[in-house]
Parts: sequence; C-alpha cells; structure tokens
Amino acid sequence: MQSQQVNEGLKRTMKPRHLIMLSLGGVIGTGLFFNTGYIISTTGAPGTLLAYAVGALIVWLVMQSLAELSVAMPETGAFHVYATRYLGPATGYTVAWLYWLTWTVALGSSFTAAGFCMQYWFPQVPIWTWCLVFCITIFILNVISTRFFAESEFWFSIIKVITILTFIIVGTMAIFGTIPLHDGSLAPGLTNITSAGWLPNGAMPILMTLVAVNFAFSGTELIGIAAGETQEPEKAIPIAIRATLVRLIIFFLGTVFVLAALIPMEQAGVEKSPFVLVFEKIGIPYAADIVNFVILTAILSAANSGLYASGRMLWSLSNEKTLPKCFSRVNKRGVPLVALSASMFGGILALLSSVIAPDTVFIALSAISGFAVVAVWLSICASHFMFRRRYLQSGKRIEQLKHRAPFYPVLPILGFVLCLIACIGLAFDPSQRIALYCGLPFVAFCYAAFYISNILNRRELLHVPE
Repeated sequence: MQSQQVNEGLKRTMKPRHLIMLSLGGVIGTGLFFNTGYIISTTGAPGTLLAYAVGALIVWLVMQSLAELSVAMPETGAFHVYATRYLGPATGYTVAWLYWLTWTVALGSSFTAAGFCMQYWFPQVPIWTWCLVFCITIFILNVISTRFFAESEFWFSIIKVITILTFIIVGTMAIFGTIPLHDGSLAPGLTNITSAGWLPNGAMPILMTLVAVNFAFSGTELIGIAAGETQEPEKAIPIAIRATLVRLIIFFLGTVFVLAALIPMEQAGVEKSPFVLVFEKIGIPYAADIVNFVILTAILSAANSGLYASGRMLWSLSNEKTLPKCFSRVNKRGVPLVALSASMFGGILALLSSVIAPDTVFIALSAISGFAVVAVWLSICASHFMFRRRYLQSGKRIEQLKHRAPFYPVLPILGFVLCLIACIGLAFDPSQRIALYCGLPFVAFCYAAFYISNILNRRELLHVPE
C-alpha cells in the first residue's frame, strides 16, 4: 500500500477557476499595494503608467510562451522541466532552485509582514506569535489536499479582486468629480498625471524600476507550476492564461491610473500605502483598517501560493532524480508532504533571518528572489524558442500543436530581450544593485553544484560492484 501511495503521483484536481485565482493570488500582493507608491515617486505618474504598460507587455509575451509549452507538456514544475529539456540539465537545475528560493524567501517576509498587520490591531501580542499562527494555518491549507488548497486560494483571491475592482470604480468616480473629495472640493480630473511633467526625472528611472514592476507581476507563471495537477490542461491552461492576463492588465493598469491621477508625485512613497492615501482623500471611514485587512489577506494569499509553488518545485527536482526520492513521495491525497515541509522550513529560516539579521542575510536573500523571477522568465522564453525549433525539426507539423503562441519567433525573442533589459537596469540603481551582486554568484553556485554532484555520482556508479 505504501509503495502504491509513493508512486501514485500528484492528482489532477484543479479547474480553470482555480488556476486563474491561483495566479491572481500570487500576483496581487504587497508589490501592488506598496511598491506602486515608490515607483510613482521615482518616475512620476506618466512614467509609472509607461513602466507598468511595458511590464504588462513582458508578462503577455512570457505567458504566451508558457501557454504553448504547458499545453504541449503539462507537468508539475513546468518551466524547470522545459529548461532541462531544451536549454540543458544544469540550466533546468538552476532555474528550479532560483524559483524555489524566490518563494521560500517570500514565505518568511510574508509571515513577518502579516505579523505587523496583526500588531496594528493587537499591539500587545508579539509579532512572532502571529507568525507562528500563520505558519501553521498556511501549512494546513496546503497539506489537507490540492483541491482544498485551490479552494482556499480561490476565496483568498476573491477578497482582493473585489477590493481592487471597488477601488478602481470609486477612484474613477472621484477623478471625474462624481464623488467629491473629503474636503468638499471636486476631484482634480487628470491634472495630477502631468502636473510634474511627463518624465520629471528622465527616462532612466523607468529602466531602473522595470524589475520592481516585473516582480509586482510575478506569480502569473504559477499556472505553469500547476499544469500537472489540472484537469484537461489543453483546455484549462489557455483559458486560465487568457483570463489571467486580461484581469491583470485591467487590475494593474486601472489601479495605477487611479493612483497616478489622485496622488501627486511629491505625496507618493512607501511610508504609507497609496491605497490608504486615496481612501483618505475620498473620505472612506476606517480607511486604515480596511486597507490593513486587505493587505493581510493579500499577504496570506501570496504565502499560500508560495508554499504550493516551492513545494512543487522540490517535488519536481526529486521526480527528475536530482533530489532524494523522499521529496517526490505523496500521501494518499496526492500531497508531497516532505517537499512542503522542507519548503516551510526554508521559509521559517528566512523568517528568522529577517528578525536576527535584517540588514544582511534577509536583504541578500530578498535581492536574489527578485532577480530570480526575471531569470525564470528568461528561461521560459528561451525554452519556447528552442521547443518550437526542435518540434519542427522532428518532422511534426505546426498544426499538430494543440495551442500555438502567436508571432513566433518574434514573441519569445522579444520577451527574452525585454527581460534581459530589466536585469541590466538593476546595475543603474544603487538600491537594487545588490540583486546582481547576490543573484549572479548564486546562479554560478547552482551550476557548479550541478556539475560537481554529477561527477560524484559518476564516480559512485563506477565503484558499484556488479
């Protein structure tokens, strides 16, 4: 019976609505709620709109590449598997660890941020207490079953989606004067968008903030991670990707438009969420409590998705025989318990580092995670380019593909180039340059670890007696 459970594998229990909300849950988080204020203060309102428009284009390009790959090969841990097949085993191994680290570090920061949110209402309770409560809660949501996880993430995300839509509608009404501002005056229309000039600090800040924008969009690729646990992936994945992209573009660009129109550049920043500023301007009562609740929900949703993604990445590495077999074992409900436990342990270590050494270890790990998202997107575009070439070289016809990305080969090439430009932009921002200092050595370390482990494995095989 145990052997049957071990080999049973992950179960296909997710539906398109679960995929859509899983992706939205991973994306809509503190990046949108806080980073947008920083980007407005750095690039100005028009620059922020342009930066997010470019970010939306990059996401569209990457997700179109991922859609073709995922429908052709619906596997859990998707893009790491694709990179292994079409870019080389060492690259696939590195991509998997980069993505695992991205989410397991995000777990630690998410639990810390959730603790701060709860301390707003319960200042007498220590932050670590809430961190422990949320660790247990998120772990239970993931362990019960994949279907239960998907349902919990669906409802987590529903709260955020309703809040974002309400914010866009109410904010737009305030912009055009339907709702007066709190002081009784009418909204200033679109004058704030260009009040400081079109590009007050030039075009360079747009390049410098592209990684921050891309990081805000990160999580869309979770659809690829869940491909191996999706019912009828050839139908569900294209539907989920189209729906997710449309919603993200509406949510992000609509939200940024409202923020840019209602918050002058000199008032924006990271000290206070721009959502709070807008709610205060409109005169929404208990604005801080409302936003605090929504941010808490967003953080827990991102942590929920993050544990799922990091656990499945370890499962995939083990399934590809680059980690011990115990990580690919699943229980009778199809949940990789060992892989989830190891990922949660990594998240706890990241949480401890954020408390013990916030200016050293945690900052370095966070920088690597930001760099890793764009590196993973680079691998998706490159894998798609090589996949289509080899598919045609094998004698198969393009019509045989169940889903085809448009504009090949321009689409994967353009996606790759834009992601590369975003990485280069890090070098021009002193506050983000640490991502390159930490990320590039980590990539080199992963490659070295792969080749060293292969050499050791070969030596062991040579010494195995017949």
